[in-house]
Amino acid sequence: MSAEIGDVAPDFTLPSVSEGDISLSQYRGEKLVVLSFHVFDFTSG
Repeated sequence: MSAEIGDVAPDFTLPSVSEGDISLSQYRGEKLVVLSFHVFDFTSG
């Protein structure tokens, strides 16, 4: 699955340290959200 700039991300839920679970859908239409993936972070490659 590939994504292009401007595509709508599918909803997902992640745990938060301070607020319990947070879903992407909580922010849809309310705030801008930037998703950033760092594939090689914390690896030796």
